[in-house]
Amino acid sequence: MTNTENSANSADTADTPDNTDTADNTSTAGTADTASTADTADNANTARVAGSSNETKRLTQWVINKIKNEFPDDIALLVAVDGASVNGDGHGEPFDYFVPATERGNELARTFIIGGVGNDLYPRSWERCERTANLEDWASFCLGNAKILYSHAPEDEARFMAIRQKLFDNLNNPAFVYKKALKQLEYAMDMYRTMLFEDRLYKARGLAGFIHYYLAMGVAYLNNTYVGDSGYHRGALAMYSKWSKQPKLFLEYYEAILVARTISELRSVIHVLIISVREFIAGFRPKQDSVASPDYQGLADWYQELRTTLNRIYYYCGIGNIDAAFRDACGLQNELSVICEEFDFFNSFRVEEKYGFSELDLLGAYDARDLGPLAKRAAQIEEIIISALRERNITINQYDTLDDFLADNA
Repeated sequence: MTNTENSANSADTADTPDNTDTADNTSTAGTADTASTADTADNANTARVAGSSNETKRLTQWVINKIKNEFPDDIALLVAVDGASVNGDGHGEPFDYFVPATERGNELARTFIIGGVGNDLYPRSWERCERTANLEDWASFCLGNAKILYSHAPEDEARFMAIRQKLFDNLNNPAFVYKKALKQLEYAMDMYRTMLFEDRLYKARGLAGFIHYYLAMGVAYLNNTYVGDSGYHRGALAMYSKWSKQPKLFLEYYEAILVARTISELRSVIHVLIISVREFIAGFRPKQDSVASPDYQGLADWYQELRTTLNRIYYYCGIGNIDAAFRDACGLQNELSVICEEFDFFNSFRVEEKYGFSELDLLGAYDARDLGPLAKRAAQIEEIIISALRERNITINQYDTLDDFLADNA
């Protein structure tokens, strides 16, 4: 099989996405350029050499020669990442990673320092590239800002460019980025819970930084882009300021993190930051008609199973057992929070107008001094669910007696 070299400066090189702002490396999702193909009859690639400096070219050529001489059938691609160099250090220009074709190809990996600049030649499997395209790997820039320096065969390059295009397609899918933004919010909230119990300043600062980073990834997705690597290496404020859609006070909260001097300050700003980002993400929730229709038969099945929990809540509220009533109410509240994600009770069934509350809020009515309001709220929520099912002509399998059940299920 013919090994080929690829010049990152060639006109047919895979450029950054359309509308890419190379100054801050924040790449707006666009259409990946068509991968270069062979001009010769035997489909050999056009020679490419990465970077502008002689040192960069020499180092790139060293890797390519090593691949050709020692790993001729083990490396599919050698890839640079555009925009990773900071202060002229050349990082990412001679290479950033390679895609192994075989297990043996992983042996090419190595780290070293030249002239004070660290280099990390590391593998990214095809599977990891796919995960990156699906926003399951945080380093989106490694795919979106990729420049192919060497390919073993045109098929390898075409496969990579198809994966890269998938990244941009996903970033332009509103329902897809909404779900991914929610996932980043979930990660951030998990870290915040850890932060609440952290009493070491350096640990709290680190958590605050990562919390903001994960939230920023979610905000970037909803701007149809991704967080650029160099944006963080050069400072994030300039990158954030270019996003047209932002949570309330997003930049100001980040600046507050930068100057916070105590754990208490960090906790306070992260708390309001998470609230701001939650509200922002909620504004991108797909409309009901743009997603799959809710499964009301499934809702009926859920209700028939959870009817026992409601019975226990009514019973324990009636006898004043705050312990048992609280435990069952907590369990039911968790279930209610889940079904609210799928069923639009409040807009479709005018719940707030009828009952005076805008969420399936059960535990808000809990009061250890008087369990009556909790029982009343549980009954209202049950009525909401039954009404929703009846409006959709969904039958609830409900019988007054065992004889009725047996007669209907003979």
